Amino acid sequence: MKHFSSNDIKTLDERYRALMINSLSGFKSANLIGTVDETGQENLSIVSSVFHLGASPALVGVIFRPHSVPRHTLENILATEKYTINQVNVQIYMTAHQTSARYEKNQSEFEETGLTSEYLNAFPAPFVKESRLKYGLSLKEHQIIKLNDTELVIGEIESLHIEENALLEDGYIDIEALDCVAISSLDCYHSTKRINRLEYAKPNKPTRIKLLG
Repeated sequence: MKHFSSNDIKTLDERYRALMINSLSGFKSANLIGTVDETGQENLSIVSSVFHLGASPALVGVIFRPHSVPRHTLENILATEKYTINQVNVQIYMTAHQTSARYEKNQSEFEETGLTSEYLNAFPAPFVKESRLKYGLSLKEHQIIKLNDTELVIGEIESLHIEENALLEDGYIDIEALDCVAISSLDCYHSTKRINRLEYAKPNKPTRIKLLG
């Protein structure tokens, strides 16, 4: 097994280090964040840093890289306090990846990539029509992480849209039924294969497989 010391990691080629360290956390969800600025200019960007923060209230966190260069998505969220998160599926992953290109602020990634913006239930930020699981959020908290100047955005879900066939009776969302993809490192996309759902773990009781439904 190859070993890297702290000094080894620090002295690696920058691109090599970025790919390697980003690989360590394994599979991450692939999502498109939809925003609009105060003039109505739409923006769309792919992220792999969305994470669950709490169910009651329904909170979701996103980490953004340091705001040392223009970050149109982050700027729009801070200005309007509304945004959408749209899961990426197999059918659109290549188009979704293209939104990571450095387009100018006056260029809409929707228009540049061919993805379709849609406004649902009077929510003011654009959803991605081609996404099969998407939700609108209201900004609740914004923090700068002092260790590396990355920025944490916490939002509360206000509007949730799921294809009905993927929503099971107990509330579980079958993301494989939606063909959702995962990301590893910075640029590798994966489809997934479920192993099993497991029953709630209790002391002194064996782990049991739970029926999908």
